Amino acid sequence: MSDEFVMGDEIAAFVAEGAKTIPEIAQHLGHPKHEVVIWVMAMWKYGILKSTGEPDADGYYGYEQP
Repeated sequence: MSDEFVMGDEIAAFVAEGAKTIPEIAQHLGHPKHEVVIWVMAMWKYGILKSTGEPDADGYYGYEQP
């Protein structure tokens, strides 16, 4: 398994509750945003997550399961 997917199961379970932003995921996991970006982008690249298409007021996109 690639290093980018080390937190994949936890992220997938968290976003199953509804779309979450990078800061929300980082806070939930207790990891810095720069690490979470790598994990989420890898999951997005391989179709495990999709973006909501619209950023929030702070400019962050939500990510959810397809």
